[in-house]
Amino acid sequence: MKYIILIAVFLISCASPKECCSQIKKAFKFSTFYVATNGGTSLSDQDVYSVDGSMLDYDTILTPYDYSLTMGIRKIQRFQYEGSTPFKDGTETSFSDAANVGRSPFEYLFEVDYKRQEGVEYFDQHHFLRYVKPKWFTKVEYIKDGFADIEYFESTQRLRLLGNKKLSFNLGAVQRLAEPYGYDPLEEWTMATGDIHYTQLAIQEGYSVDVYESEYKDPNGNVVATSSDVWNQIVIPTVLENYVDKKRNELDNQWQYSLVVGFDFYHYTKNFWLHSWANLMPYHYDDGGSFSYHNFNDGEQWYDYSGGLIFGYKLNRNLGVFAEGKYNKYWNREWYDFKAGINYIIF
Repeated sequence: MKYIILIAVFLISCASPKECCSQIKKAFKFSTFYVATNGGTSLSDQDVYSVDGSMLDYDTILTPYDYSLTMGIRKIQRFQYEGSTPFKDGTETSFSDAANVGRSPFEYLFEVDYKRQEGVEYFDQHHFLRYVKPKWFTKVEYIKDGFADIEYFESTQRLRLLGNKKLSFNLGAVQRLAEPYGYDPLEEWTMATGDIHYTQLAIQEGYSVDVYESEYKDPNGNVVATSSDVWNQIVIPTVLENYVDKKRNELDNQWQYSLVVGFDFYHYTKNFWLHSWANLMPYHYDDGGSFSYHNFNDGEQWYDYSGGLIFGYKLNRNLGVFAEGKYNKYWNREWYDFKAGINYIIF
């Protein structure tokens, strides 16, 4: 329904059908729509051995192959240091997408990625709209990364304080919507010693424990363990993981309003290029909510920040070095990517 409303608003905003078609054509001009699938071998099979009395048992852990199904549309002009490829296969990672400003006034990316990695399935998403003017810019972004266990919506509006053509500073506001990071569902089950009443928690969740008969059952009445070792080492970790996921999913997402300062720097020649950007959020509004991150940070302010660096240097016709990476730290959660290397061309 919300997508229908957005489309209707966009159509109404057009002065005439002809002008509307012109705007749509301009918005999608030079964009690329892509659908791709990729796959490959995952972790090798592993044999697990155990001793039951005098009998040696073993089992084999099978990890199915990795795969991904990616679909998206993007309109992002390449920076001069970025090469072109004949097709987009869904595995490309361009660190420059995370920069504050691009090479075109209006750029966007909408991508969904359904994948299985090391036997675990994820449904990742990355969408953003970026509009840049000489004196200001705005960006709206949604990220869901299951492997990094992060998901949030972010919008920002900033003034650009121009230093020169290469370097600019910015100042503005950021609004973020995410689950209440910092909330620990197991805190109420934790004793002063740091131990957790995990058996009582399991019983509350529907499990039953018969210590004398060494019989442990799940909420459906199925026997899941016949010894305390299996119960403690195998069943309880699953109970705790499911409980934490359930409690986190029960809570509504929380808004976070923050001030932000940042910079962007871009320099390019055929033999040397440097592209860097950074953002710092030093102040966050405390709305007094029960799940405000301030409550999990002893009522104090904290620093959230992100940044990226893309560097390349051709020392001569044969030898070159490069380094690229990006880093994020939000609500004391970190996720990052990087790569570096040396190329030597033999003539």
